[in-house]
Amino acid sequence: MVGRLGSLRESVSFHAATKTPSDGGGFDLSWNLHHSCRAEFIYHSGGEDTQAARFQGTQVYKIRIRSCAKARAIDTDMRMHDVRRYAENDRGVAKSGLYNIREVDAITDRNWVYIVAETGVAA
Repeated sequence: MVGRLGSLRESVSFHAATKTPSDGGGFDLSWNLHHSCRAEFIYHSGGEDTQAARFQGTQVYKIRIRSCAKARAIDTDMRMHDVRRYAENDRGVAKSGLYNIREVDAITDRNWVYIVAETGVAA
């Protein structure tokens, strides 16, 4: 069923950073929901950079989501949550299911947005 909606088995959400002034004169960073949708995780064997990332303990994935205005507005300043696998530790810090967005392709295919996301690194 590759290329059909039936292959969108995963559930993901995309979050945008928002800075708000803090009492100490700095800024507090919070992440607000931008878009939620179904997705397909595509194995990304990749080149040298992908292989090097794996040696450093990070994983690189290619994600396919249905194109819409919100999906096309996703950018590399956002981050992605894998809804089924997202978990936090006792301090509220993500320990799994959180991805940094490295690339967004909303141009190549008008029906789909392709995202390259990486886990295991700081945002």
